[in-house]
Amino acid sequence: MSLSGLFLLLFLLIHMCMNLTSVFSAEVYNAVCDFMGTNPVIQVMVPVLAAGFVVHIAYALMLTLQNRKARGADKYASSNKSDVKWASKNMFVLGLLILGFLGLHLTHFWVKMQWPEWTGGHPEEGYKLVSELFRNPVYVGIYIVWVAALWFHLTHGFWSAFQTIGLDNKIWFPRLKMIANIYAAVIAIGFIIVPIFFGLGLDKYLH
Repeated sequence: MSLSGLFLLLFLLIHMCMNLTSVFSAEVYNAVCDFMGTNPVIQVMVPVLAAGFVVHIAYALMLTLQNRKARGADKYASSNKSDVKWASKNMFVLGLLILGFLGLHLTHFWVKMQWPEWTGGHPEEGYKLVSELFRNPVYVGIYIVWVAALWFHLTHGFWSAFQTIGLDNKIWFPRLKMIANIYAAVIAIGFIIVPIFFGLGLDKYLH
């Protein structure tokens, strides 16, 4: 699960950087979308990414069921309850929220842009889709909730992934937690800039 998680961490960083191009230039963002839709390497990576999500979710479900079975009536066994962070106790629920939004997100973007590329149809313009969708305050609100869930998920998942592969000594453990908080903050801020930018109508200054 840690390896699939690290793979998805890298994907989030790349995806965030691509999204941010939309607040600087419609032409650059559309060029990025075209590249994603036509580059053969990217086409190969799409099913690999999907497999990464499936593996991560499957392991998360398996570990959640194992932990609940092991704890029995004790919902979260710990000698010191204050040491158990909220995100740690709710990783599966946070994961479900993130997954639910990804499904919604795919129907708005992937199905309308990359899927037509695969099927010989006519993909919609990426920048137009983004600007129109984020003018909807309901979707902006949903997106912000998703970013909040993602932040909580990352603050625990980042250091936990490295701890699982062996970086769990007293020196590296606090460092990883600090890096996790910084990484989660960067990802959350990077993702949330886009809906706020279009939601406030700031895109009009690009023209």
